[in-house]
Amino acid sequence: MLLTSLTRPQDLDRAVVVGDDVLSRAGLVDAAGRFAAGIPGDGPVAVCATASMDTVVAAVGCLLAGVPVVPVPPDSGPAERDHVLRDSGAAAWAGERPDEVTLPQVRPGAEPVAPVETDPERTAMLLYTSGTTGAPKGAELSGRAIAAGLDGLFDVWGWTPDDTVVHGLPLFHVHGLILGVLGALRIGSRVVHTVKPEPARYAAVARSEHPGTMYFGVPTVWNRIVADPDAAQALANARLLVSGSAPLPESLFSRIAELTGQAPVERYGMTETMITLSARAGGERRAGWVGLPVPGAETRLVPASDEDTTPVPDDGETVGRLEVRGPMLFSGYRNRPDATAESDAGDGWFRTGDLAVRDAAGFHRIVGRESTDLIKSGGYRIGSGEIEAVLLDHPDVAEVAVVGEPDDDLGQRIVAYVVGEGGTEQELIDHVAAKLSRHKRPREVRFVDALPRNPMGKVQKKRLGR
Repeated sequence: MLLTSLTRPQDLDRAVVVGDDVLSRAGLVDAAGRFAAGIPGDGPVAVCATASMDTVVAAVGCLLAGVPVVPVPPDSGPAERDHVLRDSGAAAWAGERPDEVTLPQVRPGAEPVAPVETDPERTAMLLYTSGTTGAPKGAELSGRAIAAGLDGLFDVWGWTPDDTVVHGLPLFHVHGLILGVLGALRIGSRVVHTVKPEPARYAAVARSEHPGTMYFGVPTVWNRIVADPDAAQALANARLLVSGSAPLPESLFSRIAELTGQAPVERYGMTETMITLSARAGGERRAGWVGLPVPGAETRLVPASDEDTTPVPDDGETVGRLEVRGPMLFSGYRNRPDATAESDAGDGWFRTGDLAVRDAAGFHRIVGRESTDLIKSGGYRIGSGEIEAVLLDHPDVAEVAVVGEPDDDLGQRIVAYVVGEGGTEQELIDHVAAKLSRHKRPREVRFVDALPRNPMGKVQKKRLGR
């Protein structure tokens, strides 16, 4: 069973805390069992993944019922949400339901039902992830894959039932939901979700009667924490500070270490792969490097060529395409055999699309993407093509190119270069925010007379902003 700790007879008070809501282990089992009793059919169930106890109960209830969970960002625009519901084949909706959603809403039953034994290879979670073009793709993660990924982290992070995990990350991503909630429920530790990843909230937990031992954040969160030295110093007694979802600048790594007395643990993973690389709790933590493969995972760096699989030298300098394999990998993209085949490098190897270097000790450093169209902003992975398609729907936009530009807080901010007349910057920003998730809106729109193109007519994004 994926959530093994929930089957243990002993209770655990304050097993899950989300804001002001608290559930013991027995209370969670009861609430999730009653939710499971109200699920019509065998799903999948689309869960409006707000930062709330309702989301935790719904996700756990689906897993106990053997029904796939489809987390839906609460700020999803109509076009994005409709695509997710249609592509996933969701049969029911959990949480606050928008007027446009016609799926039946899950109503918890009066009595909890017992957990259902399911095939561990069956899809447990269907997570939608943006690529460089087109609509988000649904990555299917089986119960076995999630369990394997979490068990690897328990080993490298020294994660035990005595830990308390603290974070305020979104509950519709691997980082916040699978690592930050399901990880705690599998190993049997406590988890505190602060609703928002604000420095003051992290510090308040650290100073409380029940302080955290492990704090999760993305670089944007850690940047805000070090900007509040008092909050950062409150985390000094934590056992582990973990950063992921985007590269951590070396200066920020050093500042975290200076204020808390310990260097952060950096790790690397994707929705499709769970966490495959990480620094060790008891090992070296090196600024800008994401460590070694977790137990069960393998990596290789090969030239950026479909034909050549000869590993590049492990000299810490030679860049190669990062490919991974292991039991924590996803089963494939839902309804996208073309995309699944494109990511398959053969013999179980998955093409991550990231470029990396590896040194003689096996440490990895991520240096970029094969494509220039994936933007990492505030811990989110955002496909520029999706934003461009929405902007091109606006009557005042003739051409557009969306890029990520360096930002001290967000890592990258979304900037749209627009050729057109009539529209204002704020109008175009609001247009995207109304159609897609709010975090995908441009932070800046720059109007230009023309986009730089090569002789074949392809837009040269690297020349933008110069």
